[in-house]
Amino acid sequence: MFNSTLCDRTLTKVPLYIDRARYPWLKPTLIVLIVTLAFFGLRWVLRQKRVRRWLNQRASLLLLFCLTASLPLMFVLVDKASIAALPPDPGTPTDAIVVIGRGWQFFQRFYLAGDLLQAKRAPRIFISGVNDAPIGIELLEEKGISKQVLDGENCSLTTEENAVFTAAILKPQGIRKILLITDPPHMWRSLLVFRAQGFTVIPKPSPLPPYLGYKAETFLKLREYVGLVSYSLRGLFSPERSPESNRSELAKLIEEAEQYGKQQK
Repeated sequence: MFNSTLCDRTLTKVPLYIDRARYPWLKPTLIVLIVTLAFFGLRWVLRQKRVRRWLNQRASLLLLFCLTASLPLMFVLVDKASIAALPPDPGTPTDAIVVIGRGWQFFQRFYLAGDLLQAKRAPRIFISGVNDAPIGIELLEEKGISKQVLDGENCSLTTEENAVFTAAILKPQGIRKILLITDPPHMWRSLLVFRAQGFTVIPKPSPLPPYLGYKAETFLKLREYVGLVSYSLRGLFSPERSPESNRSELAKLIEEAEQYGKQQK
């Protein structure tokens, strides 16, 4: 495994899934912040003369009510459509199974990777993500999978870095076609950014844990859609060598990852 001894970095961003045991203060803080911003934002909008004139019309009020009431339905439809639009899995062999970690709460995806390996969909499993790679490798070894077919990197902090570090390690080994495992909300952003790194990607969504609950699941999906738009605007879905990888703090690590990949060939 490309180990974190070379990557003295910590995750400083708010995680997509809030671990309430670890961050008991974060959820109420976010709720207060969102409600406050919404209140002052709505107050500012209602003070605008054009908006007040528009709201004075009954038809406009009815339209506003209908749009607001339909938002939950639209969210569900968009969510379902995004999963249905994923490229189908033809069931053909690939060069590797790549698992993007999401934290210990999402450990089931590692078992899905093990099942796919045993079904001979690929000769090896590669796990990407800070703290996720060692946990995933340990779980799969406990399941009886040989350490010889397990590898990973313990450096990446973001989805874009998952793709960059995975490409740096696997491409020198001639790996181009992968089965990509992550949760459904995260899949489109992952699929597109891994494609940008030159991989042929077959998506294999791993279901969200049922214990997340509706609120946590909705929060995760909303943040993921924001991330999808953000990556698109930053151009992370088009270049093979991402502009993010040119940052000075990453350049050396990526070179080390490439050397590690060549040694594993």
